[in-house]
Parts: sequence; C-alpha cells; structure tokens
Amino acid sequence: MLGAVPSRQIHDRCPGVLRPFAADDGAIVRLRLPGGRTDTTELVDISALAEEFGAPFVQLTSRGNLQLRGLPEPLPEPFVRTVERLGLLPSATHERVRNIVADPSPELDWLVSELDDRLQRDDALATLPGRWLFALSDETGPSLDAPYDVAFQQFSPTSGRLLAGRQSRPCSPAEAVSALLGVANRFLTLRDSDAVWNVRDLPSDSPLFVGFETFDSAPTVSRRAAGSGPIGANVVELTELGVPLGFLTPTLVAALVATLGSSARIVVTPHRSLVLPADTSPEAIDELIGAGFHCATDPRRRVTACIGAPFCRRTDSPTVEIARTTPAPEADGRLHIVGCERACGRPTSTHTLVVAPRSADDVADARGDR
Repeated sequence: MLGAVPSRQIHDRCPGVLRPFAADDGAIVRLRLPGGRTDTTELVDISALAEEFGAPFVQLTSRGNLQLRGLPEPLPEPFVRTVERLGLLPSATHERVRNIVADPSPELDWLVSELDDRLQRDDALATLPGRWLFALSDETGPSLDAPYDVAFQQFSPTSGRLLAGRQSRPCSPAEAVSALLGVANRFLTLRDSDAVWNVRDLPSDSPLFVGFETFDSAPTVSRRAAGSGPIGANVVELTELGVPLGFLTPTLVAALVATLGSSARIVVTPHRSLVLPADTSPEAIDELIGAGFHCATDPRRRVTACIGAPFCRRTDSPTVEIARTTPAPEADGRLHIVGCERACGRPTSTHTLVVAPRSADDVADARGDR
C-alpha cells in the first residue's frame, strides 16, 4: 500500500519546448542534456537561440540541463525547428522525462547514451513525472548527492550497484540500464495517483524495494584533492569551472570556443559548473577564469540565488543582483538567496536561506554578519 498522496497539484510544471512555462518575462523552455553531455559548438548554437529569441543568457539548472527564458508566447516556429535541428528534441513524447544526471567521467558516456536511447523507446515511460531523476555515477559518487529516484553506481567494468531511495542491491554495468528502466516502470504501476512524483513519496515497505537493502551512506572512492568544487571533493583528471550564478552569457560561451576550440567536450553539472576536457592546459584555464568563469575553489560559488525580480511574478526582490554583491560565506558555508517561500533552486546540501531581501545589507543582517 502506498503512503498518503503528497499535497500538491496532480501534474508537475517542469517546462519543455513543447510545454513552456509562462513567467512574467515570457516563456521558459528547458533543454535536456542527458548526463550534461554537450560540446562548445552546441553551446554556441544554444546561446545564439537565447540571444535571438529571448533573454541573452542560458541558465544552468540543478539537473545539469539548460534553460532559456524571456521567449515569445507561443514559441516561434523557427525557434522550435532550430531546437529540433540541433538534436535537442529527439522525442516529442518523452521530452520532459529525459532527466539524467551523471558524473563527468568519459567512462560513463556509453551508459548515458544507452539509458537515454532506451528510455525514449519505452512507450510506458512517457508518463513519468517531469520531476523524476535518473543518476549515473562512477566509484567517486558525486552524482549520488542529487535527489535521484533511481541510480546506478559503477565500481568496475563488471561490478556496481543499483540504488532506489535509501536502498540498494548489486548490479553489473551490463544490466544497469535494464535495471534502471525496470524500477521506473515498476514505480508507474505501483503509484496510485499522478500526484506521486518520486520514489521518496513511496513508503519504505513498498514492493518497489523488494530485493534491496537499506544503506547508511553512499560509499565512494576519492580521486580528488583538497579545495575542489562541488562536483565531488576533488577530481584531478578533469577540470571544473563555475559559471557565475549559473548564467552562461554570450561572452563566456565565446571564451570557451576561443580557448578550447569549436568541438571540445563539455559536461554541464548540477552545480552550475562546466567540466572541461582532461587535457585542458593551465594556460587555457587561466584564460577562462580571466574571462569570467570561477575556479573550483572560488568562494563566490557558494552564493546562489533564484531568478527573482524582474523575471518572476512572485517577488520584487532582485535576488541575482543582490547575490552578485553579497560577500561569500566563510569556510564551507553556502548561501542561497530567494524571492519567496518557494525557495526555487535551493541546494540539497546544508546552507543558509535568505528570503526576499531588499539589499546585500539585508542578507548580512539575516546571516548575523552585522
């Protein structure tokens, strides 16, 4: 028997190209990037779309996707055609369910691709809620920090484990995609209301968890060095750069192309950052930081914000502008500034939440800094 149906609307409002969300500044569209995988050429094309049709920036989301806003309503046909031409709308039926976060390791690329392909070919899974989330991780486990519904963690080429909620069971990489999709299908048959969006809405004794065992934490093997960014403690093989407040501007995109070339592999992370190719030189990294990116240890990365005014009708607090002028928290603290109690974009990790400030001084008062 399922637990009590959560008190929420029946259908989630996660936006897509075929179902934009209407905001004060126009339509919002979310472009799914399974596993955050993209390249500099694709980012140039997406940035050009934003400049031509809407607000002149691309937002990085907490699921490693990209969001465009300030778009006309209804969406112009040339906009939709361009999205299709870029391969960002491969399935009309499964557009909003292609939510896959994955560690940036190239070793997981084949799993990301196979999961996305088979997900789109499973007709039943077109009815998954837009809030559902798949996760793929290597042994270091950074993607397991995401609020996933079902995940696979690979320990070696032949071993790993399947995770659902706080429970897990052994699973090999070869059977991982079938197992992940199996849990998703099982979830759909077990929920008794469309208002049940996630595995965490199910009781711990749900039949979904038969064969799973409860675990206390996600064991990981660190490959990282002190003072790294949020993609995990310290990836040394890969280079991560923060995107200030998650706003990828045309200037930043142009810097990526000028520094890395026109087809460099990029991974968008759920932490509003980009992972660059492993062979990126220190000189190139310095150039990108000079262009406006944040290095992994930059304390400004610990300040985040919802979109706020003038974009959102729920608030008149200019959260983004306030965040830009707010000093970063000391030590490892995180600060999230929001315009209303909904607290959109709230981090899953420990943080200080400041609601509807009028200025950076209000933030300082809320933090007890003055």
